[in-house]
Amino acid sequence: MERILELQAKLKYIFNNPKLLKMALTHKSYAYEQANPNYDMYNERIEFLGDAILEHIISDVLFSQVPELAEGEMTKKRAAIVCEASLSRALKRINGHEYIYLGKCEQNSNGKMKDAIVADAFEAILGAIYLDGGYEIARDICLELLDKEIKTVLAGGNLNTDYKTQLQEILQKNGTVRIEYKLQKQEGPEHDKVFTIDLFFNGKKIGEGKGRSKKQAEQEAAHYAILNGGEFFGH
Repeated sequence: MERILELQAKLKYIFNNPKLLKMALTHKSYAYEQANPNYDMYNERIEFLGDAILEHIISDVLFSQVPELAEGEMTKKRAAIVCEASLSRALKRINGHEYIYLGKCEQNSNGKMKDAIVADAFEAILGAIYLDGGYEIARDICLELLDKEIKTVLAGGNLNTDYKTQLQEILQKNGTVRIEYKLQKQEGPEHDKVFTIDLFFNGKKIGEGKGRSKKQAEQEAAHYAILNGGEFFGH
């Protein structure tokens, strides 16, 4: 409980139901090692909710604060703000990653935690705050945590390499295109899955990527296509 109180102070929000925050911080690997894999004991479902709320918050900010942006530009800037590296960086700024309950199988030997896990925890925490305190409080805390990332992106800066956006810009130079990311397979136990994503350009496969999350696998597929897709891009 002391850990939960510490993080609440850093979030500047006291939960009416601290169990929601505990659930948001609990990775499936930890729940399985505790022989308690019930879905309401780890953060995947609440992360799903937080992801949707995050997209809504950032979309609202871009629409209201930057009226000159076209839809395509808003999409690119939102993707840059809500990507794994960005969310992970924001939560690590308040040392929020130190409070994640992680199974031993997910702990790296060098002590570094995967960006995907930290980013998922960010979304789960946001979902927990929404359930506990409502949308306005969740929005205020989200915008404070991501303030640096939002300002950087709105000023035209780059937070990280977003291969999906790069690929989309390259392909759209040829006019209207259809880009699809399809899940080919997922392997491994529930707490340690590896996802394989196929990337299609106008119905033809041009890339494949693997990752610990679907988002990471999609980025890897896009990166592969950029490096190897000259015949499709007109290089």
